[in-house]
Amino acid sequence: MPELIEVEIYRQTATRVLGRRISSVEVVDPFALRHDRLGRGAADVAAAIVGTTVLAARRHGKLLLVDLGHGSMRDLVLGLRFGMTGRLLVDDRGGIDELLYTSDRNDPVWDRFRVRFAGGGTLAVRDPRRLGAVEIDPDVSAFGVDATKLSLSELRRVLAGSSAAVKARLLDQHVVCGIGNLLADEILWRAAIAPGVAASGIGAPRVRRLHAAVHDTLAELTERGGSHLGDVMEARRPGGACPRDGAPMRVATIGGRTTWWCPKHQH
Repeated sequence: MPELIEVEIYRQTATRVLGRRISSVEVVDPFALRHDRLGRGAADVAAAIVGTTVLAARRHGKLLLVDLGHGSMRDLVLGLRFGMTGRLLVDDRGGIDELLYTSDRNDPVWDRFRVRFAGGGTLAVRDPRRLGAVEIDPDVSAFGVDATKLSLSELRRVLAGSSAAVKARLLDQHVVCGIGNLLADEILWRAAIAPGVAASGIGAPRVRRLHAAVHDTLAELTERGGSHLGDVMEARRPGGACPRDGAPMRVATIGGRTTWWCPKHQH
């Protein structure tokens, strides 16, 4: 499923269209526009985008932001959300060939949004389960700090005074942006912190350990190529054993998500 790492790969993929001018827009599935704050329909979105040039591709958490404009001036931002199964394709090629928890088919019938460029080429969002979304000028003011930029002082603030489970806090995109279910389990496993511990109950030494685990995990799994390539991934199943100490893994629902952890070394 697309988490921060996958969307960063999408961002890198999107840089291939920098400088291209959009000649047409196909909102294949109008449901993809459901989050648009102004209630714009397919015709409105197409009218806003056609004729603009792709100036930049940015990312905030799991949201891909594509700056569009005329000349060198940014006029609007195209926001792309990928849900659990969305992929970005540029010129019919994806930066990621396959995602977990979705079909391994690569069927154009699942394209929800597509732009075509003058001179040829396309950019498309392919999403079997229709959980992603397309927005013009998305509001990012409610998002928390991007996880790659999370400072130790910001992490202390995120955890302080919260009775929520630490995993739920890490998953809350309003406080830390970009961490999904797989990354959260990997980070907490590496930090030796149980996912159900109250966020405010984590002392200073463990907060420092958690902060280091956030950045080490993101850096290492980005290099490996995906959020699903963590050390604990294979153990996240019935009968799985902790790769660190061999203890049987436990499972529960925390923050609304299926959560795996080791009861021996995560406290």
